[in-house]
Amino acid sequence: MAWILFGTFIALILLRVPIAIAIGTATVLTFLTSDFSNALQIIPQQMLEGVNKASLTAVPFFIMAGNLMNVTGVTHRIFAFANALVGHLKGGLAQVNVLSSMIFAGISGAAVADCAGLGAIEIKAMRESGYKADFAAAITVASSVIGPLIPPSIGLVIYAFLAQQSIERMFLAGLIPGILVGLALMVYVRIRASFEDFPTQRRATVREVAGTARHGFAALMAPAIILGSIMWGIVTATEAGVLACLYCILLGIWYRELTLKSFFAALSDTAMMTSVIMIIIAFSIAMGWLLAIDQTPQKLAEWTFALTEDKNTFLALLLVFIILVGCVVEGVPAKLILVPTLLPLIDAYGIDRVHFGIIIQLGLLIGIATPPMGIGLYIVAEVGRVRFEKVTLAVLPMLLPLFAVLIILTYVPLTVTFLPDLILGKQ
Repeated sequence: MAWILFGTFIALILLRVPIAIAIGTATVLTFLTSDFSNALQIIPQQMLEGVNKASLTAVPFFIMAGNLMNVTGVTHRIFAFANALVGHLKGGLAQVNVLSSMIFAGISGAAVADCAGLGAIEIKAMRESGYKADFAAAITVASSVIGPLIPPSIGLVIYAFLAQQSIERMFLAGLIPGILVGLALMVYVRIRASFEDFPTQRRATVREVAGTARHGFAALMAPAIILGSIMWGIVTATEAGVLACLYCILLGIWYRELTLKSFFAALSDTAMMTSVIMIIIAFSIAMGWLLAIDQTPQKLAEWTFALTEDKNTFLALLLVFIILVGCVVEGVPAKLILVPTLLPLIDAYGIDRVHFGIIIQLGLLIGIATPPMGIGLYIVAEVGRVRFEKVTLAVLPMLLPLFAVLIILTYVPLTVTFLPDLILGKQ
């Protein structure tokens, strides 16, 4: 069954069939060619049971929060503050680009929102200051990888659901890795600025920094409020999503930039994105049930142990596999397919599930900046009005710091597990 399932899925992906339809078609076809005579009853049953989970209710709220941030002027204030803070450094606006993504990550938790929302502001500002359009677009998509690592994160919510881990623990586990990715990209920009003649800006005065901080204070407090309320046990992760939406609405009213038209546009975008994600999750649950019946995870574990029993060698093979998958399949569906299949292997090699969650999260995230299916590349190419081929070539050297951080996170588990173990205690 596994060969029919994956063969059909890969063939449909290569034909550029949308992910949701590809997963659904592959699952239905496998059911119909198997020994299950009541396939049309089992599929909807598995789909409904799969999405009927309380933890998944956090997804639409965080999507909504990100959309509201883009229509309430928050992104402009975040960019202005970051510009006043680090705009004078070598490669100033590129550094601002990365820092803005780190701040915005604590609100939206979605790389697509970063590319589309902040990206439009950042690429425009960099082009007007004299940066090459392809470089501006490339650093934008590279820095967007930070978004789904620093909490809150839609991807980590889905992983926590699949791996039966607490969302709070996964959020805390992503904080240090997200900061490391941001710092690695800022170091890369600084090194590259030493060899290229990037435009420079004057240093902002203390008054100017304080002014941008004051104007954007409420927006800058959003990440602290969202994460702090979770860490102190005031709200659950799902309730934090609701809190984020309410806070964003209040910000929009305070800044006088939230209109009924923009509010309903944010609602519409949220409904569309949530529907697609939930359809993918539903079909993936049915697919996972098929793989479990076929004992595919157990067969994969036996084959891998026959190949190598060394944990470090397995981790190296795992990284290569995840990155290759991320190049052709988007993060959410890839995670939904891979996690249930790989978890028995992860447990067998004694790898912490929280640690693995961050590895697969970053490994698949790198795929949004990697051709041929990197969705982030298409978004910034459209937003920045740059040819896709130019963005692809410009982003390739920026993948090196991302790969470096991924290797560090993989072989130094404390970078992932230290914070959740410190705050929540060891599992």
